Amino acid sequence: MAENADLLALLAEMKKSMEKGQEEMRKGQEEMKNEIQSHVESKVGEIKDHVNSCIEKIEEDVQSVKREIGEVKGEVERKIEEVENKVQGKIEEVKEKVQVKIGDLEKRLSELADRPITFPVNTDLTYSRPTVKSLTFDGQTSWTVFKTQFDVVSSANGWNNRVKASQLVASLRGSAAEVLQGISSDKLTDLTTIENALEARFGDSHLTQFYRTEFKTRRQKPGESLQVLAADVERLMSLAYAECPQDVRDSLAAQYFVDAIRDEDTQHATRLMDAKDLKSALAYSMKYEAAKTVSKTSRNVRWREVDHGTGKEKDEKFDCLLKTLEKLLNSHVAGKKNTPRRNPNVTCWKCNKKGHVQRECQTISPNQEN
Repeated sequence: MAENADLLALLAEMKKSMEKGQEEMRKGQEEMKNEIQSHVESKVGEIKDHVNSCIEKIEEDVQSVKREIGEVKGEVERKIEEVENKVQGKIEEVKEKVQVKIGDLEKRLSELADRPITFPVNTDLTYSRPTVKSLTFDGQTSWTVFKTQFDVVSSANGWNNRVKASQLVASLRGSAAEVLQGISSDKLTDLTTIENALEARFGDSHLTQFYRTEFKTRRQKPGESLQVLAADVERLMSLAYAECPQDVRDSLAAQYFVDAIRDEDTQHATRLMDAKDLKSALAYSMKYEAAKTVSKTSRNVRWREVDHGTGKEKDEKFDCLLKTLEKLLNSHVAGKKNTPRRNPNVTCWKCNKKGHVQRECQTISPNQEN
């Protein structure tokens, strides 16, 4: 029993000792934990202080860089401004020099224009070109005709565009001169501007359709000669189809000239001749009319010879006309033989048959029968 009591007391002491040791260990752990925490906190504080100092230093560097950038930018702007001022000064100097040069050149040109130019050349080999007198235009005549005449005069006098513009302005009269009021002063020496303004006011390009209608409906008037008719047809052709090629204009002029002939026999004979241009059609129609006149004269003379029984009287002039007519007809027949054959596949627009064209068509329309 005594031994158990001692054992229990020993166990109790051991338990107390263990509890005391555990308590001391717990206190030691807490102290160590506190020490570690305080050490960590101190280190964190140091790190924060270091980071803050780094941030402050970076901000100082950024501000320093911004200041340097501003200084460099200001310096660059000053340099640019200085360069611009220098360049502007140079430009002004160059402009002044150019103006002076232009003034000198204008002065020299004016002096040269006022002073006749002589060249030390052999007078035997030189010739003087005549100066054609300038024309006037008042808007009452054809602008197209005047412009053609003005271009011929300009070429003959050797004018350049600037001189042509000055001469054209000086030639305007009346309503034509009023066109200049709508042109700015700096354009009064521009030839194209002046010609365009006159064309817009007095040009006849808008009358093309009118001229074409007049051209197609033109007919020979009573008592009007074939020469006058041909001249008017040529005039209308130049006004109505000025933009067409020359070969087309020749063919159209010949066709409409034949259509305009008043005498049916002359028209029919000239149409069969198939002239390629107005000149040929006019020549043949005049020959045909002359032949008709000679034939009528021959019949009258023969009638008079038979009626008066004087078969021995003959007019020498009449014989000459007959011989001339015979030569003309022979030359025409020879020319027709040498004419190349027409394409057999060509189609007539009037009867839709092949082998001939409309102006050679012999088909009688219902209107002609009536």
